[in-house]
Amino acid sequence: MAEQLVITHFDPGTGVATLTFNRPEALNAINVPLAEAFRAAVQELKALPGVRCVVLTGAGRAFMAGGDIASMAGTPDQAGGTISAILDAVNPAILLLRGMDAPVIAAVKGVAAGAGLSLAMMADIIVAEENTKFLVAYNGIGAVPDCGGSWFLPHRVGAGRASEMMILGRTLAAPEARDWGLINTVAPDEQFESVLTATVAKAAEGPGQAFGAFRRLVDQASGGNSLAEHLEAERQAFLAMTRTTDFSEGVSAFLAKRKPRFKGY
Repeated sequence: MAEQLVITHFDPGTGVATLTFNRPEALNAINVPLAEAFRAAVQELKALPGVRCVVLTGAGRAFMAGGDIASMAGTPDQAGGTISAILDAVNPAILLLRGMDAPVIAAVKGVAAGAGLSLAMMADIIVAEENTKFLVAYNGIGAVPDCGGSWFLPHRVGAGRASEMMILGRTLAAPEARDWGLINTVAPDEQFESVLTATVAKAAEGPGQAFGAFRRLVDQASGGNSLAEHLEAERQAFLAMTRTTDFSEGVSAFLAKRKPRFKGY
């Protein structure tokens, strides 16, 4: 039997549901099968009665090390097809989770990069182990953030710091990420589980409908496009990038483990 790519656990006593990305051998890098498993897990979760809190985490050493770049290699049409298939699954899952009343908490260890950073930021609260690294990573392949990254990042840290992470490739250690407002809580490795458990318990005991309404009010207060409109704008921008020389060079350089030589077109 094939291993589950997203493991779901629900405790009806506490109302806590945990979704675990389960490609540890690839640092949970997201490919089409993982994206589709994520959407299916969220759809099942949405139908469960009594969910009071949702925890997102990753198996093994990392939360998620971004997209599976190897699956994006090839012609622009091949890359675009892969990216569209991933986003066809992930974007609806994001909207479903953000539409629930239950608070979403990301439990992050190791690294949250690229799509992993986007999915961590999608949560209401981020609890990180102190050695975790956070980075945008899309600049390394000549692309733009997807999975809501360009929505959530400036919402959390402001446009200036978001630009610094994207344009200068700034990597944040967990304490600095907390200082920037990117994440909420940092815990030493030996205290991570206890801090996470206390945070989840407090969220799960709260007034879920009020939390859901608060999230929607915060999103609406930001003005501009809705999250759904923004996710589609991200998709179109990413697909446009797959037809650039820089994207082809970025993917080739990533797979060859060398520094990319971008030309600006």
